[in-house]
Amino acid sequence: MTYNDIRRKTRRVKIGNKEIGATSPILIQSMTNTDTADASATIAQIEALEMAGCDIARITVPNFECVSTISKIKATNIKIPIVADIHFDYKIALECVKAGVDKIRINPGNIGDEGRIREVVLACKANGIPIRIGVNGGSLEKHILEKYGSPTPEALAESAFYHISLLEKFNFEDIVVSVKSSNVRNMILANRIISQKCDYPIHLGVTEAGDDYSGLVKSSAGIGSLLCDGIGDTIRVSLTADPTKEIYAGKEILASLGFNQGGAIKIVSCPTCGRTKIDLISLSKAFKEATRGLDTKGKTISVALMGCVVNGPGEARECDIGIAGANKEAVLFKNGKIIRKIDESEIISSLIKEIKIIIDEK
Repeated sequence: MTYNDIRRKTRRVKIGNKEIGATSPILIQSMTNTDTADASATIAQIEALEMAGCDIARITVPNFECVSTISKIKATNIKIPIVADIHFDYKIALECVKAGVDKIRINPGNIGDEGRIREVVLACKANGIPIRIGVNGGSLEKHILEKYGSPTPEALAESAFYHISLLEKFNFEDIVVSVKSSNVRNMILANRIISQKCDYPIHLGVTEAGDDYSGLVKSSAGIGSLLCDGIGDTIRVSLTADPTKEIYAGKEILASLGFNQGGAIKIVSCPTCGRTKIDLISLSKAFKEATRGLDTKGKTISVALMGCVVNGPGEARECDIGIAGANKEAVLFKNGKIIRKIDESEIISSLIKEIKIIIDEK
């Protein structure tokens, strides 16, 4: 089963050389945490994100000084689309359009009266630039917060539809919708409401989720639940960590659900017990690092790392390749069939060799 078999039907939105929605792959995003005015540092971080597999990079543009960085990014070999994050000043949004940004992220209601909204809309429309509406549980409009008393799912959804209406008033429909909250349940329920009442692509994320452990747990619960409902066209796993970790985490979520249309290494590993005679915990970490940048050429390859032969062969039978540990050695399996015994020190190199064979198979 592919994600498109259960996927909510949406319109397609073009952003730079990528497309969001419809039957396009789920795109993984991140955001730089450098000072945007420091063009060199920002460019270096975007290059690192691109190398990690990032599909879209967002940068904050809090002032006019930072706008020039967009032009400098566009003068490099960076190929992934760049999103300008704008909060209040519509003139900065207009300058970002002129600088060649690929998407604008705003809350239309925050940038002033309808005349200002219209200027941004017309500029984006003339240049084929989509707008992402970003609603956050921590910054709801006063009249909506007073109505609901707190950032409930209904309040978050109403805020999103309010901002959508401000753009639709000027016949602008090149929209991506994002509703985030640090409350995972509210984020899930709000996005379910939105998915039922519009056909715009949805960007998923749990905001202020935490570090690379707690943040991944919360994001997996929120993003994963919605993807299983067929909701979601692009994701960001927000972590208090190096932004490249957000990309690896996003890949993990998609691969675990079988929705990674771009290929991945999917690891199945046992929790270990008293029967385990190899250092599987260290092995699992080392194997993940060794395969992190491996180009699978669009294939998703499942690898079993099992501590013993009790469950090992059975689990490995469902995987493309795998090992079952013994005393300082392991049995190597491929498609459930034993290939040979290998020394514990040869496990990672042997697995990678067999994975590369699978990758090159037609």
